[in-house]
Amino acid sequence: MTFDFNAADVSARIHQLWVYPVKSCAGVALDQAVLTPTGLEWDRSWMVVDAEGEFVTQRELPRMALIQPSFRMGQLVLRAPGMLALHLALDAAESPLTVRVWDDTVEAWDMGDLAAQWFSDFLGPEAPADLKRLRLARFDPEVKRVCSLKWTGGRESVTQFADGFGVLVTSTASLDELNARLANAGEGPVDLRRFRPNIVLSGVESHDEDRIGAWRVQAEGGVAALENVKPCARCPIPNIDPASATSTPAVSDALQAYRADPRLNGAITFGMNAIVLEGDGLVLKVGQAVGADWRFD
Repeated sequence: MTFDFNAADVSARIHQLWVYPVKSCAGVALDQAVLTPTGLEWDRSWMVVDAEGEFVTQRELPRMALIQPSFRMGQLVLRAPGMLALHLALDAAESPLTVRVWDDTVEAWDMGDLAAQWFSDFLGPEAPADLKRLRLARFDPEVKRVCSLKWTGGRESVTQFADGFGVLVTSTASLDELNARLANAGEGPVDLRRFRPNIVLSGVESHDEDRIGAWRVQAEGGVAALENVKPCARCPIPNIDPASATSTPAVSDALQAYRADPRLNGAITFGMNAIVLEGDGLVLKVGQAVGADWRFD
């Protein structure tokens, strides 16, 4: 695949890379990440579920924001205030488990009683009665969870336990604009952890990510291609401070003033959901060049 980065309408750089190994827990900032058909490697590979297998997020349990994953010597390590660290082998799985994430029911793997007890001990005491007992599920790589064909233009793209698409893209400029508006309202700044992006771009104007379609990354070993396909509608999670798990409405109030998106019937959006077109196995790195053309549709 050839692509002339010098002739692109938009030139940018990868500013940050993030993965969220356990859906709705804290993210891990990376200097580099492997691109896979489902997005960045290890992103949303695990998910907390209730006793019925229904997914659980910060919407119900804000304290999930305080669970910090990391990777160490072939393990996923989870830490939380007042808890001993939980160590899980990256290739571990115990028994089959059927889980539900939004409208999708998929076969997954249960991570066992020790992991279940760890999450229940940390999140259960302040949880509603139906969320006292929790389990940790792992996505089964043999399962194909297909993204909305309406937004992919009929092309089959897959994801793991992400809400709907494999990659979430935003930019430093978009955050700068939001923080300027927060400052004008007498509120303090926020950081991009609240928006849970996978790829953060620099060198573009505010919300340019809304206006580009397919884009390329000069990755290690070749050129990766992704495409922004759907604006990311925002729930109350960006109101949750990732450092304290407390929620205030300031972010939603600020976004409401300028981010109602007609493409989603007026829903408040920030960032774009993207799919992987080419580049399975390529390594994305902070600082790599990005080139894109404007979309006209």
